[in-house]
Amino acid sequence: MERKNNHRDEAQNRDVTQNRDVSLNRDVNSNHRIVVTLSCPDQPGIVHHVTGALFQAGGNIIESQQYGSQQTGTFFMRIEADVSLPTDDVAAQLRPVAQQFQMDLSVWDASAPLRTLIMCSKAPHALEELLSRQHAGYLPIEVPLIVSNHTTLKPLAEFYGVPFAHIPVTKDNKPEAEAQLRELVAEHDIDLVVLARYMQILSDELCTELAGRAINIHHSFLPSFKGARPYHQAHARGVKLIGATAHYVTSDLDEGPIIDQAVTPVRHDRTPEELVQQGSATEAQTLARAVRWHAQHRVLLDGHRTVVFD
Repeated sequence: MERKNNHRDEAQNRDVTQNRDVSLNRDVNSNHRIVVTLSCPDQPGIVHHVTGALFQAGGNIIESQQYGSQQTGTFFMRIEADVSLPTDDVAAQLRPVAQQFQMDLSVWDASAPLRTLIMCSKAPHALEELLSRQHAGYLPIEVPLIVSNHTTLKPLAEFYGVPFAHIPVTKDNKPEAEAQLRELVAEHDIDLVVLARYMQILSDELCTELAGRAINIHHSFLPSFKGARPYHQAHARGVKLIGATAHYVTSDLDEGPIIDQAVTPVRHDRTPEELVQQGSATEAQTLARAVRWHAQHRVLLDGHRTVVFD
């Protein structure tokens, strides 16, 4: 009888332990991941106050990166944390700290993909790279719409099941075309605009409206090889490296804050067409990487430069 009671007690203890483990797992699973980004004038105590506020909000810091710019005197920080409170409540907990240190602070739900509008013209490489990576789960973005000034890439959009809007652009209708684009950005609640080899120049007004949330890609020959047929110009000069630059869009054409760059070596016997092919692959990969970093809230602006916590 005593042995049976012991077995029964052991079974009850196992049940209690299992129930406790289930309860703990349920609490852990109720947490969600947030990303906190901030920039402010550099001074002592920033990290202490931010992490303390997160602790008071029940946060568990998973990743933390920081940088102090000696050139601008600005402090930058990115934190990933698991929290049980809603994202808005965590932001409210951090608000007094942001006010104390004059911070530009944002709190993001890490599981929420950025709603991204992609713009393109005729070249498919950049668009296809973005769509294939997003489809495979490698890019934390949601693409509700593709906009193009041509219909060439509509079949590619249809293949990935993304709505396609054709907005022709001429010198006579450009204001109307941009007004239509603005309506689509507002209608689809767009967080990010990506120019995936969109061969039209945006107006200064639109660049200002999209500041910090529009990314472009271009061949990194600029400013050495401006204008038409840059790869042919480079070939004529016998370049040994070609590459690409992903940057934020500004009213200064192709001179916005740089997010990422890449180069690839080329041989003397490559034709201009082969340079185009190699350069296109580099452009597509560089743009996708810049979009991923932006979507993960890893890029902070420092004047005309960027801080990238990759």
